[in-house]
Amino acid sequence: MSDATRPVQEALFDLGPDEEVGYRVPTACQVANITYRQLDYWARTKLVVPSIRSARGSGSQRLYSFKDILVLKIVKGLLDTGISLQNIRQAVEKLRDLGVDDLATITLVSDGTTVYECRSSEEVIDLLGGGQGVFGIAVPGIMKELTGTISAFPHERIEEDSATIVGADELAARRRRRNIS
Repeated sequence: MSDATRPVQEALFDLGPDEEVGYRVPTACQVANITYRQLDYWARTKLVVPSIRSARGSGSQRLYSFKDILVLKIVKGLLDTGISLQNIRQAVEKLRDLGVDDLATITLVSDGTTVYECRSSEEVIDLLGGGQGVFGIAVPGIMKELTGTISAFPHERIEEDSATIVGADELAARRRRRNIS
């Protein structure tokens, strides 16, 4: 590797998202863990086009931005989970207008057929279903909330020996009677 290409590659990891920095095809392929053929096909079919500089004839070099490489990695991840390229195209189209900071706040979830955008445990959006919201329940959040509030409510315990349900006040009275005897 020449010294001329080393700063560009290191810049991807040291600088993070920088609109002023472009990455050549070998770096984009290596970082996104894709082949040159995949990258070339995705560029020609406009799935992920280089936003810094497109190829203009023989000998010209494409330059990809940090966001482009991020999208390449997302596409590769979705392909690896079994999502069809057609569905990935729809999902990428919905994500195209988001900035790097916006993309950094979402989690993409897939069931193998569709792709969901999760911005929080309560907000899930079906990217392939026209951006329609999907109902979601965050069980850990509910458990935490329930644990904090339910202890203030009256409750009943099951007596170990008889397996009958006994109210909390009645149980306390029985314990007092046992302790007195």
